[in-house]
Amino acid sequence: AIEAVEKFDDRFIDREISWVRFNQRVLELAEDPDLPLLERARFLAIFASNLDEFFMVRVAGLKRRIAAGVAVRAASGMLPRDVLAAIHATTGELAARHSGLFVDELIPELESAGIQLLRWEELDREEQKHCKRLFKDRVFPVLTPLAVDPAHPFPYISGLSLNLAVMVRHPKTGKEHFARVKVPPIFNRFVPLGNQRFVPLEDVIREHLKRLFPGMEIVKVFSFRVTRNEDLEVEEDDAENLLAALEKELLRRKFGPAVRLEVEESIDPDVLGLLKSELDVTDDEVFRLRGPLDLRGLGDIADLPREELKYATFVPTTHTHLAEVESSSPVDVFKSVRRRDVLLHHPYDSFATSVQRFIEQAAADPQVLAIKQTLYRT
Repeated sequence: AIEAVEKFDDRFIDREISWVRFNQRVLELAEDPDLPLLERARFLAIFASNLDEFFMVRVAGLKRRIAAGVAVRAASGMLPRDVLAAIHATTGELAARHSGLFVDELIPELESAGIQLLRWEELDREEQKHCKRLFKDRVFPVLTPLAVDPAHPFPYISGLSLNLAVMVRHPKTGKEHFARVKVPPIFNRFVPLGNQRFVPLEDVIREHLKRLFPGMEIVKVFSFRVTRNEDLEVEEDDAENLLAALEKELLRRKFGPAVRLEVEESIDPDVLGLLKSELDVTDDEVFRLRGPLDLRGLGDIADLPREELKYATFVPTTHTHLAEVESSSPVDVFKSVRRRDVLLHHPYDSFATSVQRFIEQAAADPQVLAIKQTLYRT
């Protein structure tokens, strides 16, 4: 069998590399100038979310197999180490394309359409006052700055959280400390200022760090983000209690090892060195990107009520074999299916006038004793 694989390994595409190429096509949709602007923004968000999932599960699984010494050659002929190196090289390039597209093309084009994604220094005085009130009333109470010194070890950084790495200096002793501030995920990624103007939440926090570190000088601030191994390992067939097994696995997952570190390209080398050391990541696992990081929040921008910047609304049609006749009463799905098989293509054929109506009629039929359905991917 091994000889057969080696003989024909040029006929196989590696599964993980193939997935990276798939997500590249998602990015190419965001790059397509013929697509509606907010749909392009949505594809940027989808690309980011996809890549998070890929690193959390597929890359994490690859690393675990390599560490466990069960790294066998795949059908494609590639060893897991080769696959991992190819993934890091390709996804690093795609992530840089992703952030560059957002900064260089999408932000100016959104601004031309009246949607402005601004940095703090671009806000007017009233908007800065609004953000100051927002910080004082809602953001400040939920922030927990954690400093690192001999008495306080490096804090745990949760997976996919956006964080600020802050270097503070004591004005009298001149001693510098590293501190971490987590950007709370309970607020909008882009803070709405009115008139379809927005500012990244971390910019608001960054501007008010003096309130978090009274009496200290703020020396440097950089944003960073960690992706951890969150691959679920539940043996469903062996687990007597699937719920208990899942709860245990989800708890373990929160503390999985880091598999990727995203940082602003302007990050200080000393701060980056500290993060790499404490999070135990290699140079290959560091992604230096133009800020802002974590563009999953562009989904909120894509949801703005600007229908002229989105795809036209698609309305599914009722299948011809299930279409209502002259009378106003819905067609009897049982009779239609008894006459002939009906092949449905969703979302082009309406779900409401087919599957949903079928279940509604079955629920109302006194002759039906039970309704059973197979749910895929619960």
